[in-house]
Amino acid sequence: EKGYETGEHAPGLKLSGCGAYKAAHHIIKSHAEVWHSYNTTWRSEQQGMVGISLTSGWGEPIDPYDQTDREAAERYIQFHLGWFANPIYRGDYPEVMKNYVGRKSTQQGLGTSRLPTFSVQEKTYIKGTSDFLGIGHFTARYVVQKSFPLLPVPSYKTDGDLAELVDPNWPAPGPNWLYSVPWGFRRLLNFIKTQYGNPLIYVTENGVSDKVECTQLCDEWRIEYLKGYINEILKALKDGVNVKGYTAWSLLDKFEWDKGFSERFGFYHIDFKSKNKTRYPKASVEYYKKIISANGFPNPREVMS
Repeated sequence: EKGYETGEHAPGLKLSGCGAYKAAHHIIKSHAEVWHSYNTTWRSEQQGMVGISLTSGWGEPIDPYDQTDREAAERYIQFHLGWFANPIYRGDYPEVMKNYVGRKSTQQGLGTSRLPTFSVQEKTYIKGTSDFLGIGHFTARYVVQKSFPLLPVPSYKTDGDLAELVDPNWPAPGPNWLYSVPWGFRRLLNFIKTQYGNPLIYVTENGVSDKVECTQLCDEWRIEYLKGYINEILKALKDGVNVKGYTAWSLLDKFEWDKGFSERFGFYHIDFKSKNKTRYPKASVEYYKKIISANGFPNPREVMS
């Protein structure tokens, strides 16, 4: 979306309402091509796995008793995660995406939907092309129904007829889009379990950046964020979700999309001005080391000998 819809990221194309859908369509088909290539050529010899990693927030209905809000929250997930996961796990785009984009395309006087279609052969070829699902997750939103007027320029943002809201009481330790809402992760993982047949899951990205440069390296907000999110993953495991592994984002401060080196997600602070790019451990390093050593939260009653 950022690369082909709004042009904020590389390659910087502003193909509003159609560019992101076309790009995604090619990504999904090429992913399937790679999976089949590995499956036929290398799997028997290497016994490896090929999956896809998708990043998605969680959408919670602002009023869980209101059906329109519940449907809007469902659309939020389908327009983010389902857009890619549904073809791979169920053989086609989510019905709600096809319906909404198709209807709006007709209203805009287009002969065909802006959302491309898969042929019967492509659907069969794509379905099942993931040995595991990688999940990147950072935050959540409340979602409410919002009907947009017919716009002269179509947009992925308005196709779903929904608005995203945040609770002002949610901690916002990092950038302005990243609120700490740990319970959303458990719900997202359970959604994946229900929708896609409880696939093997690896959490490939989860973390928070520094809102201000932390000169004392005491990033207690990152510690709290990790504690909350890892705890919800452990709850999801007890729910029966098939989570196999977790990777925090990220080990080092590094180049972060259009924010360059200014947005720091790392456990280690990097002095980018120094010749050697010196690394300094933040407080979260020691905390995360303990979690890794214990393969979970350390028992506070255990006496270190």
